[in-house]
Parts: sequence; structure tokens; C-alpha cells
Amino acid sequence: MTQASRKSISRQAAAGLMAATFCVGSALAAPNDAGATALQAKYTALAPQLARNEFQRPLVIESSEAANAVSGNAYAVINYPFSAVTTAFKTPDNWCDVLMLHLNTKFCRTTGGTGSPTGLEVSIGKKGPQEVKDAYTLAFDFKLASATPDHMAVQLNADKGPLGTNNYRINLRVVPLAGGKTFMHLQYSYGYGMAGRVAMQGYLSTVGSGKTGFTLVDTPAGGEKTYVDGMRGAVERNTMRYYLAIDAYMASLAAPPAEQLEKRLQQWFDATERYPRQLHEIERTAYLTMKRSEHRRQQAAE
Repeated sequence: MTQASRKSISRQAAAGLMAATFCVGSALAAPNDAGATALQAKYTALAPQLARNEFQRPLVIESSEAANAVSGNAYAVINYPFSAVTTAFKTPDNWCDVLMLHLNTKFCRTTGGTGSPTGLEVSIGKKGPQEVKDAYTLAFDFKLASATPDHMAVQLNADKGPLGTNNYRINLRVVPLAGGKTFMHLQYSYGYGMAGRVAMQGYLSTVGSGKTGFTLVDTPAGGEKTYVDGMRGAVERNTMRYYLAIDAYMASLAAPPAEQLEKRLQQWFDATERYPRQLHEIERTAYLTMKRSEHRRQQAAE
């Protein structure tokens, strides 16, 4: 393989990373209304959309794009008690089990010391099997921004990424609802420069061509609405993937420990296949084989 070919493949992989990664609250919108009152008000405002939508579940997906950043938001009611959700996500310990469900996550481990981790190292690569050394590793700092009886907020921040990308963020905020349920806001965003934009445009014009998000937008000609595409489409797809990962992880906790991995892998894949236009990438057997192998690799490393 020539050096030029290697560079081309590297740029495509980096663009795939940008499309796959998760980041929240960057240049677009780190929310100032981080308290329980504001999130409960958001739940009330979204109640009609949560009750009736195309997802056939209580979920609203939103996205926005600025000159040098893109952001996705998932607002959802999940069928797990607030106490269980906060216990699961108030420290970095269980986040790797969530993030590893995504096709592009190749490896994940906590950092900062045994017993008191302060961050995560997350290696992101292509949608198929891949050596960790060939993936990109982002270093996330973890912060428990709020922990009260009626509100939890956590933030994962990675300042630097490949090809000049920056401000990778994951924010999760939750409040309790009646009936043992929880309302959650998951936000993803990242910033990018010229190199990142060029790489992403290359991805969207090749392997990412024809892929859409979930938001219906007006067409320039004024005809029927169409699903958003481009960078907003990419961030919406991955916002959905990580919301489904959180839901699958929580569902798996009802199973015996030895069965939890398989339960969350199966549930995540089944859930993504409900939206094939946006989320279908590989077949079930290929996904399960890859993720089981990645889990064994992660256990061996630990």
C-alpha cells in the first residue's frame, strides 16, 4: 500500500470517528439550566411529542449545527427508577459497558486509579473488527456536576481529537418521574476545524452517502419534507445509538451477572434494527461476534 493510500484510509477512518463519536455541550450549547426545575419543565413542554411520535417510544431527537460544531440531543422517558439510573452512571465505572455497545467503539477503560476512577479512555474506529492500536483513543475527564435527591448531571469531556477536532462532550442529566420512571437528557457535540470538516465531507460523500438522521426538514424547492442529512444527520444517528445503549444497559441489570453482556448486546442490536434507514450497518451475527471478541479483549487487558 502506498503512503498516499494509507493517508486516504486514515482520513476516512478519522471522518468515521467524527461521525461516530459522542460529545456534548461544546461550542454549540452547554446548558446553563442544569437544575431539576428546568429539566422537569422540559419534560412538561415535550409531553405531547413524547406521547406520540415516529419512534414508537417516549423519545425526542433534536440537533443543531454551527460554523465549527455540531450537537445532538435525546430527551426520553426510561422505565427505570431514578435511584437505579443515578447509581449506574454517577461514576465512570459502568460507562464502558454502555459505550462498547456502539459499533465503532473498539476498547474502553477507566483511568485515574483503582477504586476511584476519574475518566475514561475510549478507542473509536471502524464498524468492523479492528486492532486497538489502529483506532483513535480519546481521553475523557469525568465530572459529577450535580447529585441531589431529584437531579443528577454528569459530564465527560475530551478536549482533543483527531484531525483538529476538539471539545468532545457527553452530558447526561436525569430527574425522577412518577411511577418509578426517569426523564433523561443526553447531549452529544464536538468542534472541528477545516481539516475535520474536509474529512467529514469526504465521509459523507462516500461511505456515508445517502444516510439520514431523524428530523424532518423542509426541502429548498418547498416540496415534501425530507430527513436531515450531512453532519446533523450523523450526530442524530449516534445520539440515538447512545440513548439505546443506555436503555439496553439498564435493562440488562435485571439479568444474572453472567447473562448481562449477552442481554444488552441483543437488546441494543434489536433496538437499532427498528430504524433500519438510519441505523442498519451490519448483520446480527457479525455484530455479536465482533462485540463478544472485543469484550474478551477488554477482559484480558484488565
